[in-house]
Amino acid sequence: MRNDTYESDTYGTKEQIVQLSFYRGEHEAALRAFELPEEQARFTVLPGEVLELSLNDENRYPVVILAGDMPVGFFVLHRGEVTAPFSDNPNAILLRAFSVDRAHQGRGYAKRAMQDAAVFVMEHLPGVEEIVLAVNERNLVAKRLYEASGFRDTGRQRLGSIGMQHILSLSLK
Repeated sequence: MRNDTYESDTYGTKEQIVQLSFYRGEHEAALRAFELPEEQARFTVLPGEVLELSLNDENRYPVVILAGDMPVGFFVLHRGEVTAPFSDNPNAILLRAFSVDRAHQGRGYAKRAMQDAAVFVMEHLPGVEEIVLAVNERNLVAKRLYEASGFRDTGRQRLGSIGMQHILSLSLK
């Protein structure tokens, strides 16, 4: 199940094809080489910082954003009791640790990945009814991205490690 991919509507050359794929060992070197601009690094973690934890927890699913065959982004889907502060829905899944490598930013990969996340989850994680995430109130660029991709602000907030976070939700029903 973790080796399945979802390919969004393709366009242009192979380098422009965007896919979501569960992590595979062949992605590791590229993910560990990811870099983020300083203004983004304070809001998320790099893939290399959470990969081992994700691989050793059956409730975490590391997802790679691919442009062609090249890893350009990453996030973790996390299910279980961890979702309780974010949603009352026991069938929710938490999207966390989202990032796009500095070298690949500005090409629409983040937007495409968030637009495709719902279909990917519905195809590969049956029974999930909602995707939730927390975004720092100062991370306006990310909040706009999530909202443009269909996530809605639930009105819930929580205190994160560097400040208040808005809880956003995307219903899959």
